Amino acid sequence: MKMAVSFQWIILVLLCIVFLFFGYDFFIAKKYITALLFSGIGFLFLGYSWILINQKIAETEKIITSIRRKDFTLFPKEDDTNELKNEAVKLYYQAKNENTQLTSFKLLYENILAKQEIGFLILNKTTTKNDWNVFFCNPAFLNILQVPKYNDWDFYKEKSPNFYTLIESTNYRDSQEFIDISVKESSKQSFSIRTTRIESPDQIFCVVSLESVQKIIDKKEKLAWNNLMKVISHELLNTLTPVNSLIQNLEYLAEQDELNKDDQDEMKGSLQIINSKSQQLLHFIDSYRQVAELPKPKKSLFNLKITIENVLKIFDSEFKSKNIKTHLNIAELNLNADEKMVERVLVNLLTNSMNALIRADKKEISIETQYLNNRTVIRIQDSGEGINDKIQDKIFLPFFTTRQNGSGIGLTLAKSIMEAHNGYIVYRNVEGGSVFEVWFV
Repeated sequence: MKMAVSFQWIILVLLCIVFLFFGYDFFIAKKYITALLFSGIGFLFLGYSWILINQKIAETEKIITSIRRKDFTLFPKEDDTNELKNEAVKLYYQAKNENTQLTSFKLLYENILAKQEIGFLILNKTTTKNDWNVFFCNPAFLNILQVPKYNDWDFYKEKSPNFYTLIESTNYRDSQEFIDISVKESSKQSFSIRTTRIESPDQIFCVVSLESVQKIIDKKEKLAWNNLMKVISHELLNTLTPVNSLIQNLEYLAEQDELNKDDQDEMKGSLQIINSKSQQLLHFIDSYRQVAELPKPKKSLFNLKITIENVLKIFDSEFKSKNIKTHLNIAELNLNADEKMVERVLVNLLTNSMNALIRADKKEISIETQYLNNRTVIRIQDSGEGINDKIQDKIFLPFFTTRQNGSGIGLTLAKSIMEAHNGYIVYRNVEGGSVFEVWFV
């Protein structure tokens, strides 16, 4: 086929040359009319060839322009006489298929995100420019901020300045922040804002998620209650099953007319076990009561730095005996809270950090306080091995512990105290250890 196309072009060129040659020859022979006729035919062939070439180039350019502009409304067909156009047609349909796939993926993720209760905002910019634009935002995001949809990110600076400033302060990199927003003219609600930066060779994206802290708490509370019921059921069964068996054995012995020494020893041993199990059950109930019957905080204004220093004195001798170093970065902050309860939270978290350092080569605990976004933050970091990802969602459950002699109530109590103060406690693994953050709203 290519040879046939080339042969056609060769014939046209040869005919053009032949007629022009004869036209020149007749002109030399002073046969001007014949020369004019042959030259005219030669130039006609030349003009036809030129028009044909331009037509095929124009067809190819039209296809390439459509690809560049992502206009896939054409239905070009291959041409046996135009190899360049054929390559352009192949590129056109390849680009059209890729664009169709991208459009399908875009519709898919937009539909998925549109049905989420979490607000999503995706910003993007090219690597050559510094202006961020709104790539996508779902209805939940617009509903939370009560703003219309803008393509220009700077428009949000006027409509929602606090939100805009907070995102700017993250430098559009990975972070987690909190913000208070008035929702539908009601009282303010706290929202968790997460930003994630994604970079490609020519574009940079910043994905912002906006989720109600209360909804997060509600979901986790429901899950926590389900898990708590499992723990309580397990503990009661482990305690009462052997007790029930021993009681049946005692009933059998009581029915005997006479008890020999072995029977008496067996009865005594059974009663001791029943007493031990009863004490164990009472301890379990008392631990649960500490969480379930937590008194209302008696708030007063106190110096947080002094309180932390007083708590550290309790651990001073134990830290020294275990070669644990402490690093302090404590700001002069006054906190309106129940000081005794705050001390209890600090004691539980420091105890947890100390136990995390048992097998660590480098034993260090860092304590930092900060006033951030109208919130007081206490950050306690240790250089331990961290908590396994598989059990991170269980560490605040009552009676959950990985230590043989642990009560499993310390972190639960700390969490309950923070919730009683309308605050929260979060945990995360970091490089070279783990961090607990206590937030007072």
